[in-house]
Amino acid sequence: MFRLRGVSSFLRRCLHVGTANRDKVLEQLQVCSAEKQLLELVGKNRTKLTRDHVCLAIGMLWDFQRDRLHYQRNLKYISGHPEFLTLRVLAENRVTMIDDVMLVDMLYSLIRLKLEPHNSLIQQLISEGWRRLDGFSMPCLSKFAICLTDLHHQQSPLMGQIVSILSQRLSSIDDTRVLTTLMISVAQLASPRLQDALIIKADQFLDSASSFNDSRRVVQFLRSIRKVHRPLLEKCNKIILHNIHTMGVDDISIIAGMYLFLQISTFDFKLAIKKRLVELIDSCNDPVSFTKLFVSLAPIANEEMIERLENLAFLWLDDLSVQQTVAMIETLDSIRCKNHALIQRLVSAIEPNLLICRPIEVARLTQSLYHLHYKNPEFFRKLRQVKINLLGRTVLPYEVIAIIRALSLMPSSRLEEDVIKRVEAVVSQCSFTNLNTVAFAIGKWVRKDESHGISACSSCVSLLQNITHCGLKKLQAIDRLDLLLDEVKLTLGHWFGETLVEEMVDLLHKMIDQINWTNLPELGLFLTRINHICPLLMERIASVAIKDVDKIHPSGICNIMLPFSYMNYHSVQVDEMFDIYIQLIIRNISFFDPHLLVYIVNLLAEADYFPEQLVRKVFSVDFLSKLDAQLETLNDILSIRARTRLRDLNRNVCIQCPDFQVPWFHSDFCQEMLKKDNIFLSPVRQQIHRLLAEVLGGNDYIQAAVVTPYYYTIDFECILDTNMQPLSYSKLRTLQGDKVQWGKASPVNMEDKLPPGAQRVAVNFLGPWAFTKNASHFLGKTAVKKRHLEILGYHVVHIPHFEWNSMELSTNDAWKKYLKKKLFYSSA
Repeated sequence: MFRLRGVSSFLRRCLHVGTANRDKVLEQLQVCSAEKQLLELVGKNRTKLTRDHVCLAIGMLWDFQRDRLHYQRNLKYISGHPEFLTLRVLAENRVTMIDDVMLVDMLYSLIRLKLEPHNSLIQQLISEGWRRLDGFSMPCLSKFAICLTDLHHQQSPLMGQIVSILSQRLSSIDDTRVLTTLMISVAQLASPRLQDALIIKADQFLDSASSFNDSRRVVQFLRSIRKVHRPLLEKCNKIILHNIHTMGVDDISIIAGMYLFLQISTFDFKLAIKKRLVELIDSCNDPVSFTKLFVSLAPIANEEMIERLENLAFLWLDDLSVQQTVAMIETLDSIRCKNHALIQRLVSAIEPNLLICRPIEVARLTQSLYHLHYKNPEFFRKLRQVKINLLGRTVLPYEVIAIIRALSLMPSSRLEEDVIKRVEAVVSQCSFTNLNTVAFAIGKWVRKDESHGISACSSCVSLLQNITHCGLKKLQAIDRLDLLLDEVKLTLGHWFGETLVEEMVDLLHKMIDQINWTNLPELGLFLTRINHICPLLMERIASVAIKDVDKIHPSGICNIMLPFSYMNYHSVQVDEMFDIYIQLIIRNISFFDPHLLVYIVNLLAEADYFPEQLVRKVFSVDFLSKLDAQLETLNDILSIRARTRLRDLNRNVCIQCPDFQVPWFHSDFCQEMLKKDNIFLSPVRQQIHRLLAEVLGGNDYIQAAVVTPYYYTIDFECILDTNMQPLSYSKLRTLQGDKVQWGKASPVNMEDKLPPGAQRVAVNFLGPWAFTKNASHFLGKTAVKKRHLEILGYHVVHIPHFEWNSMELSTNDAWKKYLKKKLFYSSA
């Protein structure tokens, strides 16, 4: 980006040399073809070098490097050469005399030549640029912003001033490259209003003729601000796909990483990326290229390709930098790697370099090794001490939070007072997400701490109260719904969900008039995540969704329907909304990737809608073939999630719409999943099991952990005859000649005849997960399971946790009386 376009173009822009007044030094510089030749020329002409010579020489030094592979660059040779010091001294003495363009070009080149950020020349160039900032042209401003980003000054006051200038002069930008480079530079400081303005501007500028780099920077900006703007991303996709066959490892790895993070690329796009990455495997001839390819390809590769990548990784282990090693370990975590030899080699490679790791790298390393279940007490002791030392030095809040979270994952439960004080010092500067992260970490410490429980608990409680106070203050300062949703969209966890959710819902009600078609998807997703059923908000969402249906992009449909399906909310207006959106989905069916269409149709089925056209589409041979192909581009976690949704939809259709004649083809998948699930009776279920046996007449009258047809698991099953008397399973098996097979691996054969008038009873204990958090209201999946069990012939008895654990039920007699009422009177 912003490369010099060759020596001649640089000279045309910067130097004005006439034929009558020849500049021999300039002519000699022009014909230099390598850094050694140029630096020798500088040494011979030290006293003759002007500011223009110095600027040109520094620019050419980077010009010689930029098109070489990383391992071919001579950066160490240049930085250690005495004449490079000469150029820097001469440049430092002439900084105030250099024009704006040459000033920024010099800074850009020196950064890429790896001159240290604290070097006096770098600092002088930045200070001089700051002084001239208001007079910079927009191209010059954008390149200066890129320099600041490279120096990790994205959140500095200087970048804040650039954001202010951009806000005022945005309409004057007429160059896509200038716009997109500024977008990625200011992403962390741009207000929601400026973010939206930049998105609109980029949408106007991007067309089929735009460059790959422009579209890449737009995607990078959207990733940074965590916004999925589908129309703009679709334009970027087309541009990138058009150029994908010419991309090298650097470009394709950047694109793959961004789209993997956003998880919004299309099926065809992912396949194209995967194909290109596979093509590039044999072209990796240095660790940098291989690491980038490994990080990009492994998460979407099949087992055979992953094994090949892991074998190749051993060849590069000795050459990896700290950053590359951390990236490799993170990737192994993402694919749930079982190659312990490779993990151990990578850890051994990074162990001697722990002291030079940056705070974020240490945090990422800890998290990945925790997920990989890596066991090495001595290494973790060193890692913990490194983090304690870093915590005492770092001043950036996000680094402090990252280290705190990493410390909470460590085996040790000790929580030093210095750690608590360090957290207290940054809490007031934290975002909602960081506050939630700290609360989660503190909660883990409290649960793990055994020997220091009393002293640590007091400090932790005080800190959690401070966190809650800070969170409440942040809430009270928000007056825009869009800003609120942006603040909290990444916030998950016990502290936020239990402590501030009521205040959050109250605030949403106050902002109900701000709900519009642009924020419906974010609001729907948020209500689902906090699991609060709010009829007033739900009706407002349905009303806006119906009114502005023509403005809704297909990408927003899932999140708009999600809270209604998930929380089992129905009304006349909601039914109207679902009918309208089913037609919208049918009209835009080609937009949806196979796994996304399965997700949507299953959402509809769980809300008790079965549009035949969509159901038949999903269960067509062509569609299922495309889905199989797409699942190969997903990692194991996403693939299992997609297969589970298809299983759920298959079960929904088979049970509720047998007239569609869709076959049940998930028995093998269900058997496989059952083998992975360790079904056991929790203490409360063991209690219920014992009491049910007493109520029914013994253990022979009850079965636990029964698997039904279509592989639902129910906690307990019993059979009552026509007189509401329990039947013995041993007697039933004798009557049926042992035809019934019980147990986890074999579903009940519901076709086995029971005595006339007898009925199977399913008894399920329902924990908090079965209800919305603010009401005793069944979630969608709970309601669906009850509906299906009843269709299968069961009478369903629910034992809600809030009834079983109530004050009224605190003795065995009370619990047994409760169970008798549930079994015998509700079944009558």
